[in-house]
Amino acid sequence: MLAASDEDSDVRDGKNVLITGGTSGIGLAGAKRIAAENGRVILTGTHPQRLAQAREAVPEAEVLANDAGDPDAADALASAVADRGGLDGLWLDAGYAAVAEVDEIDAAFFDRMMNANVRGPVLQLARLSGHLNDGASVVVTSSTSTYEGSGMASVYAATKGALVAMARGWASALAARGIRVNVLVPGAIDTRFRDFMREDVRESFERDVIGRVPLARVGTPEEAAAVALFLLSDDATYVTASQYAVDGGLTKR
Repeated sequence: MLAASDEDSDVRDGKNVLITGGTSGIGLAGAKRIAAENGRVILTGTHPQRLAQAREAVPEAEVLANDAGDPDAADALASAVADRGGLDGLWLDAGYAAVAEVDEIDAAFFDRMMNANVRGPVLQLARLSGHLNDGASVVVTSSTSTYEGSGMASVYAATKGALVAMARGWASALAARGIRVNVLVPGAIDTRFRDFMREDVRESFERDVIGRVPLARVGTPEEAAAVALFLLSDDATYVTASQYAVDGGLTKR
């Protein structure tokens, strides 16, 4: 899917794709497929064990330690990709989730999540936009939490809703260069993303979500990654400023 045309010698061996937060879950599933299809992939993450596991799982990839919540991390990432010949794809997938009752939310809780989930992608795109090749594709990972109205996930939902709004603006701003910006909206996907929850809370949450999913199951990382890879590919050259839900019909979007 991501292999370039033989007529374009600059990317004959595949496209350059950077996936932030790609050392686990959906991003890692996408990286494996990009590598299998002869693309060149760079992954970022923060957890040492997951960084090591990603290097083992995708030995073809370059795996970098980079924390989206650090305001200096975007500059470091731009420096790291400066000599890569430009990016054909940028998947802003880094982020994390935490839940709290409304009266438990404090400034530290709010700032940490906003910094990682909103400021991080904003600065990443700002610093990396100059490294995007004309005609490149940007995919931003949001979440169905934006639309679910969970009382415990209000701040997380707000961060992911902000990404939807910003992606529309980015699509307009970058359109003159033929750069497309689209949003992946995963629902209940079988990843480690909810490991922060106590086991009993997580099981109850997942039962509740699955009970509202028309397909009556969670999705796989590969199923969600396949949609992101479509958006990153030349099969989606007339798709921009769009949202693609991968949620088994949960939000019916």
